[in-house]
Amino acid sequence: MTVLTVVAAFTASLAASPAAASDVRGPWRLAVVAALGDSISAGFNACGWYVSCRSRSWSTGDDVGVQSHYMRLLDLDAGPALGGNVNLAVPGTTSAGLAAQVEQAVERRADYVTVLVGAQDACASQERLMTPVSVYERRVAGALATFRRSRPGGRVFLASVPDLKRLWRVGRDNLIARGFWAIGRICPTMLAKASSEAPADRARRDRVRARVAAYNAALSRVCAAYGPACRFDGNALFDCPFTLNHVSKWDFFHPNAAGQRLIAQRTYPVVRDWFEQPALQPESR
Repeated sequence: MTVLTVVAAFTASLAASPAAASDVRGPWRLAVVAALGDSISAGFNACGWYVSCRSRSWSTGDDVGVQSHYMRLLDLDAGPALGGNVNLAVPGTTSAGLAAQVEQAVERRADYVTVLVGAQDACASQERLMTPVSVYERRVAGALATFRRSRPGGRVFLASVPDLKRLWRVGRDNLIARGFWAIGRICPTMLAKASSEAPADRARRDRVRARVAAYNAALSRVCAAYGPACRFDGNALFDCPFTLNHVSKWDFFHPNAAGQRLIAQRTYPVVRDWFEQPALQPESR
């Protein structure tokens, strides 16, 4: 089955449903926020040595310094309506793991899910092992179709995959960063031989960046097929001008607390209007 067939079937299933999630005009009682994806959303290395720090997740974290989507909801006085913030993101997850996370989100009755996945699809041990774009698109579309069927009133935010080449660019002249990348074999498709300017290495980095850009184009297509109940960030995260000050000094790869805050700042405006609707405010008693 081709990707076009999958997306077409996904679109048809949305149009045929009597309880269309694409109709976002009616009341929406937000109760549970869930973070799906990989180590970035899990807050990996954001506050400890090679551990997840979910309190500092850009999506569902409750650290006041990060000002996650969840904390911004509390600031909007939507807090009394919230039943919880659930972080289901797992370090190392590729698009292959998204379907299982969606099922967990459904079990937790999530109304709003954020998805950030794809960096690990590109950060394979070898370039030939990167997830094909068609496979990536099919997996994301399938996972969202499950959420759509099970939580027809829910809404989805898709964050673009960060620009891995920018990370290489801002860190290539840092001896410590290059050391961590080499010893830890961190994202070898992009970061191996970080100081090399050989034509083959430059071409490899360009191909990996192009693959990430293609993943983001796939996210845009899937979200468009989902309808108004899905928002893609329009490459806001991919275009984010982060520096080494935004990444953990324990691996020079994952966002630190400042990086998590930056992600929240760049992504929340995409969905702000959803949460500022009167329907999201606590009912008067």
